[in-house]
Amino acid sequence: MKISRHVTALLGLVCVLFACAPARAQIQPVGDGGPGPVKAQHMTVEMVSLAPSIAPGGTLEVGLVITLEEKWHVYWINAGDSGEPPKITWGLPKGVTAGPMRFPIPSRLPLGPLMDFGYEDEVAFPVQLSAAKDLKTGPVHLDAKVSWLVCREVCIPGKANLGLNLTVDAQAPTAPARVGALGEALGLLPQKPGPETKVTVHGGQKEFVLDLITGQSTDDAEFYPFDEEQIANAADQDVDALPNGVRIRIPRAPELTKLPATLHGVVKLDDEHAFDVTAPVIPGEVARSGSPAAKGGGQQLTAVAAIGLAFVGGIILNLMPCVFPVLFLKGLSLVQSSNEERGRIRQHGLVYALGILVSFWAIVAALLIVRAGGSEAGWGFQLQSPTFLTILASGIFLFALSLAGLFDIGLSLTSVGGELAQKQGYAGSFFTGVLATVVATPCTAPFMGAAIGFAISQPAWITFAVFTALAAGLAAPYLLLSFQPSWTKLLPKPGAWMEIFKQVTAVIFFATVIWLAYVYGSLFPTGGVYRMALLLTCFLLLTVAGWVLGRWPARWSSSIAALLIGAVALSVPLYQPKDTTLVWQPYTQQALDQARAAGHPVFIDFTAAWCLSCQVNERVVLKSSDVQKEFRDKNVTLLRADWTQYDAEITKQLASVGRSGVPTYVIYPMGSKPADVLPELLTKAVVLTALKKDTQ
Repeated sequence: MKISRHVTALLGLVCVLFACAPARAQIQPVGDGGPGPVKAQHMTVEMVSLAPSIAPGGTLEVGLVITLEEKWHVYWINAGDSGEPPKITWGLPKGVTAGPMRFPIPSRLPLGPLMDFGYEDEVAFPVQLSAAKDLKTGPVHLDAKVSWLVCREVCIPGKANLGLNLTVDAQAPTAPARVGALGEALGLLPQKPGPETKVTVHGGQKEFVLDLITGQSTDDAEFYPFDEEQIANAADQDVDALPNGVRIRIPRAPELTKLPATLHGVVKLDDEHAFDVTAPVIPGEVARSGSPAAKGGGQQLTAVAAIGLAFVGGIILNLMPCVFPVLFLKGLSLVQSSNEERGRIRQHGLVYALGILVSFWAIVAALLIVRAGGSEAGWGFQLQSPTFLTILASGIFLFALSLAGLFDIGLSLTSVGGELAQKQGYAGSFFTGVLATVVATPCTAPFMGAAIGFAISQPAWITFAVFTALAAGLAAPYLLLSFQPSWTKLLPKPGAWMEIFKQVTAVIFFATVIWLAYVYGSLFPTGGVYRMALLLTCFLLLTVAGWVLGRWPARWSSSIAALLIGAVALSVPLYQPKDTTLVWQPYTQQALDQARAAGHPVFIDFTAAWCLSCQVNERVVLKSSDVQKEFRDKNVTLLRADWTQYDAEITKQLASVGRSGVPTYVIYPMGSKPADVLPELLTKAVVLTALKKDTQ
């Protein structure tokens, strides 16, 4: 990443400055302002031009030429994991302007686990000069202050005072011959693609896939980004030949959390040919050749094939552990629905399928909105949302409680079938379809990955069609049974085993809930354990709600009470208090003494991770907006004494204020006033009153 790149360069610089005497001398510029060549450490630098004169109103190519000792290198405009490119600061006469320094085709320069981009042996950096039309003829001098970083195992900075003596002459050649190192460098500049060249970039979760269509197949290419922190510089880039071009798979930088709008870089085909390309990044995965998502010969999956794969994947999804129990329950309902009219059974099957379709369409809509915002998304992207995970895990947990026998929500095996239709009506079938989709979210099935990977990189209508096919596949088995009830004879006959199966199914769903809780906690880089504890509290309250439904079944009063308890349960993990921007420093006696010497009031929070009342006080009181505002307005120094593990200094400080445990809260007023020890159970009023008293 950018910071580490500069740190690496800085470490190399420090190593050289303080451990190598010649390096210290190198900081002084070399050269007397002439063109050179000038010898510097491990290299020679000089300024050259294609011609000795420039015409008024004309242009002239000049450049910096660097000749390096063996195995030493300088850097491209994006140096890679470490380093800095050469730079020129011009001192030009009035009427002469200089364009940007241009960089020829670079090379990859591995150094241990890092990868630099740059040049070895000899390199020239062209610069185009422009002369004003009214520039007077005669001699002119150009000053060029040059700086660089030359590296091998260590990096050595250097500077030079160079220059050029030119003549402004109306008879100056307009197209001088391209000779020497500068002429060669001009031929090695990456070219802008012509109208016949097409560039497409797809951005996936772990890689960019760049297709360069030139009309000629090749299997040799490298990509160099102009922008930092976009690709994993040292990672291998897989190259596949296309019938009329090349495909490069470029691993993304780990720190690149959001896809860029465009990808700008150099595609190097060989040491003499490269393209300077810029292309919008299309979110989505591109299947590899030879995978189920790819056709033979490296061709991409077609829309028709993707729709077919999605339909088959949806059918197989019914067999996944997360979905199969729901399908099996619905299938057994048909076994007990033999007395129902066939038309009514079919209608329930259609409504069940509609519930699945509507749910999938909602997922597609959310996916397209996320994609339109420039972010990537795919199947299961909703699992990146703490809110969605909370609702999903809570719903599955409540359903599992019902299967375990705590209460009956109308899906028990003793009331499915004819009674299910009467009790739940079409709404019951619809929301069972929704449930099937919800519990399918954490799962995937064969062929699904290929189809969805294709779909999310295509236009919206193809994405919609592929996900609709996936939904149709998920709905197909039950829909087929509802149109052919005689096939239910293949299912086991109802019996006592059904209650055992129901309880085993509950275990499967409880295991799913445990996994979802783990995923939920993993979404929080800090405080994940605390957030999981809140989710477990939600589950505890949902158990109480389920007990209420089971203790007083089929009553409006119990349903309303359970609904209120469920709302409170969900609010526990979903509530996100506005966090503070104030910084708590770790407690040390030195920090306390310095703050008091500076005349600041000090608030010390003696706390521990295992102290429940400490956590409550912190989140309810200390992080409240009123208390935070008072801390800020009174310029209070905040110190946190973490006693999670025994600390002798904290124990000593606790004893000094007459306490031996946590929570303990102490305010040290300004000046030499004694410490003010607050109660263990805090309220906003207690803290605000104490702050007002101790900061006057």
